Amino acid sequence: MRVLIDTSVWSLALRRGDGPSKPEAEELRRLIAAHIAEIIGPIRQEILSGVRDQAQFARLEAHLAAFPDVPLLTEDYVTGAKFFNLCRSKGIQGSNTDFLICAVAVRHDLAIFTTDGDFAQFARCLPIVLHNVRGSAEPTPARYRRSAPKREA
Repeated sequence: MRVLIDTSVWSLALRRGDGPSKPEAEELRRLIAAHIAEIIGPIRQEILSGVRDQAQFARLEAHLAAFPDVPLLTEDYVTGAKFFNLCRSKGIQGSNTDFLICAVAVRHDLAIFTTDGDFAQFARCLPIVLHNVRGSAEPTPARYRRSAPKREA
């Protein structure tokens, strides 16, 4: 299964630090090496936003250029709005971008790799699959996922 990488994981992996590498960063490297890491335009924008140094921005932009955006359709925005409304009706809050990520992941059958705990809440009522750090690219086993919400015809 291909994996949509959220901003939180990209940011963690792209940070320069002297300490040991984070497991999420190692997992991202593994997903990239396996050619199953995916990105969408809004995530690319979030990663690049706020980079003050132009040289650093250019380097980051060049690194991300290796990953073409999964195409977005009007349907994704509509589904994202439906997901937002469904979650909100159950007391679960999230951003428009988070629900767009969920919509794209569902349409393209992508797992979502994130450190953002909100997605675990979304998974309680949305048919999303969360990718976990471990030795394989297998998504969360089905026994731990909730069934997809009923959709109106």
